[in-house]
Amino acid sequence: MADQPGAELILDTDGDRRVLSPSREYEIGRDPLGDVVLGDPRVSWHHAVIHVREGHWSVDDVGSTNGTFDAVGHRVRHLDVGPGAKIRFGNPTDGPVAALIAPEPPKPPAPAVRKRVERPSALTAITGSYRRPTTVRRLPERTIRIGRALENDLVVDDLSVSRSHAELRARPDGRYEIVDLDSHNGTFLNGQPVLSAVVQPGDLVGIGHSVFCLVGDELQEFVDTGVIALQVEGLSVQVGAPARLLLDAVSFPVAEKSLLAVVGPSGAGKSTLLNALTGMRPADRGSVRYDGRDLYRDYAELRQRIGLVPQDDILHTQLTVRRALSYAAELRFPGDTEQSERGDRVQEVISELGLDQRADQVISSLSGGQRKRVSVALELLTKPSLLFLDEPTSGLDPGMDRSVMHLLRRLADDGRTVIVVTHSVLNLDVCDRLLVLAPGGHIAYFGPPDKALAFFGYEQWPEAFEAFETEQERDWAGRYQESDPYRQYIAATMERVPAQAAAEIKYPEPPKAQSWLGQLSTLVRRYVAALSADRTFLAVMIILPFVMGAMARALAGSRLDDTTALNALLILCVGGLLIGAANSVRELVKERAVYRRERAVGLSRSAYLWSKIIVLGSITVAQAVVMTVIGLAGVRIRAHGGGVLMPAPIEIILAVAMLSFTAMMLGLVVSALVRKEEVTMPLLVLLAIVQVVFCGALLRLHGVPVLEQLSWIVPSRWALAAMASTIDLRQVVQGNVATDPLFAHKAGTWLLDMGAMVLMSLILGLIVARLLRRHEPTIMRG
Repeated sequence: MADQPGAELILDTDGDRRVLSPSREYEIGRDPLGDVVLGDPRVSWHHAVIHVREGHWSVDDVGSTNGTFDAVGHRVRHLDVGPGAKIRFGNPTDGPVAALIAPEPPKPPAPAVRKRVERPSALTAITGSYRRPTTVRRLPERTIRIGRALENDLVVDDLSVSRSHAELRARPDGRYEIVDLDSHNGTFLNGQPVLSAVVQPGDLVGIGHSVFCLVGDELQEFVDTGVIALQVEGLSVQVGAPARLLLDAVSFPVAEKSLLAVVGPSGAGKSTLLNALTGMRPADRGSVRYDGRDLYRDYAELRQRIGLVPQDDILHTQLTVRRALSYAAELRFPGDTEQSERGDRVQEVISELGLDQRADQVISSLSGGQRKRVSVALELLTKPSLLFLDEPTSGLDPGMDRSVMHLLRRLADDGRTVIVVTHSVLNLDVCDRLLVLAPGGHIAYFGPPDKALAFFGYEQWPEAFEAFETEQERDWAGRYQESDPYRQYIAATMERVPAQAAAEIKYPEPPKAQSWLGQLSTLVRRYVAALSADRTFLAVMIILPFVMGAMARALAGSRLDDTTALNALLILCVGGLLIGAANSVRELVKERAVYRRERAVGLSRSAYLWSKIIVLGSITVAQAVVMTVIGLAGVRIRAHGGGVLMPAPIEIILAVAMLSFTAMMLGLVVSALVRKEEVTMPLLVLLAIVQVVFCGALLRLHGVPVLEQLSWIVPSRWALAAMASTIDLRQVVQGNVATDPLFAHKAGTWLLDMGAMVLMSLILGLIVARLLRRHEPTIMRG
């Protein structure tokens, strides 16, 4: 039975009603971000669509496994429907049923809504996913529990939502209050995180990908399906004094399910634009509207809908594809998510990106294009609506370039808005729109890619880019603003708003999907897995303590006497230093891209640092113990009555272990300080030389101005002193060096030497934390 052409319908599925607009189609299936979500396992992930076709409503099966059925049980691929029709999915007799109902005549607005003229609904300007509510429920006069678990009053089938996420509580005064139930990813009111707040009519309550709004006596739910538009208005960024513009009043629209490429010569502001659009470095003036919502104002909530694939790999390449994605899912999904749920989502993303044949392959063995697919897969885990990519084809051959760009085309067609910054112009034809930036951050062109070269008057892109460099005085922006493409693709498609200062982004700590301990556990396990898969690291880790221990043993002979004691202790110091610093000096700089991205989505800085300290510290201490045991094996240690507090060998082992741990912390400082991994090895050599010079074995330091004070900040100085105190070096060795008071065979002296290294390790840890923060964009600095 056909309905009136163009008429709205109401779709009722087990009491949940959705208003269907003839202007769009609705996807039905188990996909949590679909328009009509059916949890029955017999229903396919993408099962059917309902839409207006040739003037009347139709249901089309989209290749479901178990079928779509009409009211009498016949399996159908296409069915014309209208008010009163019923459709079953997955089984002809007891499968989930959807009934179509004619909408009731519109009711006059409730008095409470009419009185709120001065407070317009936050949904007024919203389009895309928010054009029509996904679900409309009568608002009961009681508490409504919202969450992912089936026992909730309102079930949100979204892995970013906690099992028991929040409650909408009815108050005695007739109003409602939203209360967060210690959820992992947070509850938001009008874009801002809240623990408890009164909800006014028209307010937006954000939970995962869903937004709830009180309208009269109804609770309307809007699900962000990814079908969103972006409007960029007047973005300007300036730096320095005098002010230098990096972006100059950049405005353009990005349509739903579209792919936009941004190109331009070096210095044109591409990276600045990317940072402004993602909120990493907000613009000084202008606005970015995410489906009508101010991205800067509501950033605390909306940043969870943004995926960013930086130019550098955000992967631990020693792991397999599946394992790397599984660890990422642990960090990004709530801690109460079942392992099977995370595994299902990882498999869905692997299949979507065409990585099924590579799922159990080590990432480092993949081609450049395949590795970029894995980076994209990592971002797709949380189903972002906006996907940004920075130079995804950099370093790829033309074939891989084409493969990646066609992948982005498919991602946009599947229901995302994709923006890619690129230097490559080989495959711009797959994009819907092309944005060309001229030096100074001006728009030189925005429109269809195939019309760009003709607009500039050139036949090849190198000629156009050369013109940008050689004709910098040319008014590229002015020429474009006077052109037909500007009037057609920008002026005619954008809602103009007055230029204004950009809304201030509030920077609350990013929501943490897991607790601090949960993050630490995941990070430690991932780091151990990555190190275990690094054969070079394993080989060095095993061989180094044996080599250094054997050298110390050879110098020590059968006993530590006046000719061997200092040499043996010096070798133990050098070995401890090399073990600790070599283990850590590359570990932060090589993961910087991974850390920056994970920090943006809620990674705890302290949990990340502690994971390094725990894993590297355990390895370092174990190596130091092995080296010292080998170095002292069979050696008679001359010490008056043994050590000062414990047997001499144990005190020496503790001193070397503490030195190695402190050196490991010093290596982390170097790794957090440098910008390139290649710089770390020369710095490691320099550190070793400084440690040897200032340890006190080669030079007399006590009583020498400047040298003595400098030695206090050198870990080897205190480690050698602790070992010298243990064996009473002043009684073993004659000469100026042996007069050092830090070598005294006293408990207080030994504890001072050891305590200095402990204090130094704590200070170095604080420095590393501060340096990590320095490398984070503003939005990450919680």
